[in-house]
Parts: sequence; C-alpha cells; structure tokens
Amino acid sequence: MKKIVIAFSLVLLLQGNSFCQSSGYRVTDTFHIASNGWWDYIAVNANRLYVSHGTQVIILDKNSGDSLGVIPNTTGVHGIAFDNALHKGFTSNGQLNTVTVFNLNTDQVLGQVATGENPDAIFYEDYSKKIITCNGRSHSLSVIDPQTDKVVATIPLSGKPETAVSDGKGKVFVNIEDKSSISEINIKTMKVERTWSIAPGESPSGLSIDRKTHRLFAGCENKMLIVLDAETGKVISTPATGQGCDGTGFDPELKYVYSSNGEGTLTVIQELSANQYKVLENVPTKRGARTMTVDLMTHTVYLPTANFGTPAPGQRRPPMIPGSFQVLVVKKLK
Repeated sequence: MKKIVIAFSLVLLLQGNSFCQSSGYRVTDTFHIASNGWWDYIAVNANRLYVSHGTQVIILDKNSGDSLGVIPNTTGVHGIAFDNALHKGFTSNGQLNTVTVFNLNTDQVLGQVATGENPDAIFYEDYSKKIITCNGRSHSLSVIDPQTDKVVATIPLSGKPETAVSDGKGKVFVNIEDKSSISEINIKTMKVERTWSIAPGESPSGLSIDRKTHRLFAGCENKMLIVLDAETGKVISTPATGQGCDGTGFDPELKYVYSSNGEGTLTVIQELSANQYKVLENVPTKRGARTMTVDLMTHTVYLPTANFGTPAPGQRRPPMIPGSFQVLVVKKLK
C-alpha cells in the first residue's frame, strides 16, 4: 500500500511539473478566407493583419477577422513591411521581382519598385530607415529608400537569403539557407562583414532577435532552433522544435521564442537568460501552419494555413482544398 501511495504521489508530482511547463497558448479562433492560392508570410500592424495570398495581400481586422481591404496584383507575394512614419506599406512580389508600395491609410497602390530576383522576406530596418528585401534567386539584398521608393543599394550575399533582422544599431543579420550560415551586414557601408556557420543547424528559414541579450534565433530544417550570439557568432543553444519550421518570433516582454512548424505545432521556448533556454511545449496548431507573426501588444500569435487533400503519386505538396484558406489565432490563456 505504501508503494502505491508513493507511486501515486510521483505521478501527481510529474503531472504538476508537466502542467508548469505549459506556455498557456491555445488556438482560440480561426479566420476563414474564401479565396484560393498559396501563401507565405503574415504581418501585424496596429489593428490590422496583412496576409500574403497568391496574387494579393488580404487585410483583416486582427480582433474579428473581418475583411478590411486588399492589395491587388502582388503575384507570388511573400512578405509585407511597414514604414508607419511615412504611412507606407510594402509587399515583396516573388514572381514579379518587384515591391508594391501602398498607402497604409487608404490601401491605395502608390507604385512598384524593381528589385533582385524572387524577393522573399521583407522588413523595415529602423536604424537606416530603409526597406530591405531578401532576393532568393539573385542571392542579394535590395535596400529601398521609402522616401523616394527607389533602390539605393544592392548587397551581394554568399547564397540564398531567407529572412533578415536588425539589431537597431547598424547591423543586419540574414539567414543564408543553402549555406547553413548567418551573415552580418554593416548597414552603414552596405557590406557583409562576417559570416558564421550555424552547425549543427541546417537550412535556416525563420529568424528573429532579442536586441537586449544580442541573441539570434534561427529556425532550422532539422528540427532545432539555433540560438546564436550576434556579437561573436557562437552557437549558444539548440532547443528542439517541430518539423517544417518556416518562421520564428520573439516576444521581449514574455521572453518567449516561437517556432511555427508545418507539421502542425507551435514550439514555445522560454529564454531564461542569455544562455539558457527551455522548451515549454509544442502547442497543437494545424498542418501547414509554417509561418507566423507575433502581436507584441497582445502576445497573440497568428498563423496562416489551409485544409489539404491527398497528394498524388510523386507530388511533393498535398493539394490545397479550394476556399479553405484560414488564419489561426493562438492566444495565451494563462
């Protein structure tokens, strides 16, 4: 009897520890979008969600999911960036080799900017106040001046760039997917200064940064997050993630790092210190939810995905069921 009591107590203890490991995140809503086409990045700005979707960017109310507008003719769109001071938005159009410029207040298209080949990730670099695209096929970055909507520099890279982030002090870091490395760029000189291997990480896609601890978070194809010292290039930690990561995020208030995994999970990792990281849990999401954005105002995570059919023999991707595109809303409940 005593052994049973001890065993039962041990079970309760383990359950309690498991409970303490929970991040508190759960899928609380789904915004359905009845249109066809594949997707890539999603971005939040104020109370609006900007969702890339085939040949357009769909704008939703981030709270209700109501449709607020569309940015058309963005064929092969990957990402969306914002210069709020100038009230401008920018989309990277992968199949057109352009960036669409639009007015954030009216959604009116203001013009097109020619970039390198297959502009993928795009972001606003707050130190230089420039818009930067990662050009996958031409292995370069295009630097756009949002004042003039012209490319002011093209930065050659050693391989295919996936995602880039800034430390806000003049340095930009970019994942080089096909080289399994990260390059550091001096935005003042517009040149690559250093490139670091991220081994044992492979094929990095998503990238985010903690500017306070100077840590980079690279989501890798081989089910791990590489935590890299942005000052020395040293790999600090390699917490496990789910399969198929294509996006990462960081919440500086919660000290949470997120990895969105196409297998249908959201890995939530706690930054205990600059050099210590703990996986809290793999939150169930939905198959295909491989990219994400974090709303730092509400700590809500948004992930686009769809419903899928059965792939035909030899088909790499399962077919998307028409009209099933959606955005998952993942909130912290406790």
